[in-house]
Amino acid sequence: MARISTVLAVVAGLGACPVWADGGTDAVFDLAIRGLSAGSLTVKGKEQGGSYATSGVLQSGGMVGLLARLNYTASAKGRVKGAQFQPSRYDETADTGKRKSKTTMTYSRGVPRVVTGETGALDPASQRGTVDPLTAIYAAFRDVNAGDVCKLNVQMFDGKRRSQVRLANPREEGGMITCDGEYRRLKGFSAKDMAEKSRFPFNLFYAKTADGRYRVEKVVTQTLYGNASLTRR
Repeated sequence: MARISTVLAVVAGLGACPVWADGGTDAVFDLAIRGLSAGSLTVKGKEQGGSYATSGVLQSGGMVGLLARLNYTASAKGRVKGAQFQPSRYDETADTGKRKSKTTMTYSRGVPRVVTGETGALDPASQRGTVDPLTAIYAAFRDVNAGDVCKLNVQMFDGKRRSQVRLANPREEGGMITCDGEYRRLKGFSAKDMAEKSRFPFNLFYAKTADGRYRVEKVVTQTLYGNASLTRR
């Protein structure tokens, strides 16, 4: 899950909640590592009446897919206010070619509970305020209003490990808005993982859409396998 997140997307009935950022996201990105085709990432989501629902698929392909198979499918839903997310449920299915796994987490007052799947050294009850991996991906890649461009600072818990995703420093470059981002490993990772690499910087590139919103067109990041890019189709 940490590697998925570096490359780094059902409306819950909430009664009379105010509308903050209604809209939708439907994006497919081509993934390349060291210039070689490596797969695709699909992120879909809907926000309405203070709620959000999202689904995502990360699938290996191209030259890299011939060497290593990966399929990650997930869905999440919960509440959203601006750039603040509070998930209520997360479901994930992963297949690495060597191992298949399923994870389900539910949330009560911001505290995650692992219903299905393996847990690690971190007690889920101590992870109040974190979001699931897909919510973090969706929060970073969703189409946004002008006031929410580059505004993100979330801590993520995948059932075993805690990490952080941040966006900052928006600036205009070549007709687009560029953000500086960082994925950081925090807790639950092995000493070997932390020594190998604990910070993964990346950049997001936004373009303005016809309806006045902004969408992510490209992501450039560092991974354990070299420089990688996600380019919107």
